[in-house]
Amino acid sequence: MDSDYMQALTAELNAAGLAVVRFEFPYMQQRREMGKKRPPDRPPVLLDCWREVYSDISQRDDLSRPLLIGGKSMGGRIASMVVDELGAAGLCCFGYPFHAPGKPEKMRTKHLLATKTPTIIFQGTRDPFGKPNELASIPFSSAIQIHWLEDGDHDLKPRKLSDLLQQEHLKSVAGLVSRLAQSLK
Repeated sequence: MDSDYMQALTAELNAAGLAVVRFEFPYMQQRREMGKKRPPDRPPVLLDCWREVYSDISQRDDLSRPLLIGGKSMGGRIASMVVDELGAAGLCCFGYPFHAPGKPEKMRTKHLLATKTPTIIFQGTRDPFGKPNELASIPFSSAIQIHWLEDGDHDLKPRKLSDLLQQEHLKSVAGLVSRLAQSLK
């Protein structure tokens, strides 16, 4: 939750007038405390963690409404699996893991075909977890918009030779998240 990427994204979202609540899944907290890598928890643990976090933030009166949820990579994927259940106003995913790198035949998209919550997925066109041509034929729910960031990787970072900057992509992302939040008021 405090990687350079998450700090830069949070700063841009804050600059766009949005409050951001960051958290870590239990396995990431254990990595931090023990200093050892460990695999992610099983989906039921991750889903319950999201439910608990949402329960806590939905009761806070210091956060403006509407409440949007989301996350980076697996955090966004898990949020997308509970967003309709939780009743969040919107969902924003930053670098979605549509499939494991090199395995586009094993898509992780079934639940995205029926998602009802307004959703924006921000994806780099070079993201090894899902590229435009790999997703073109998937009949995503009409509530889902995929916003492609030119030459971006899984962190939305373009190559130097593209003359684009990750910071520009993150500023664009923050503006679109802010517009989504405004449209849901």
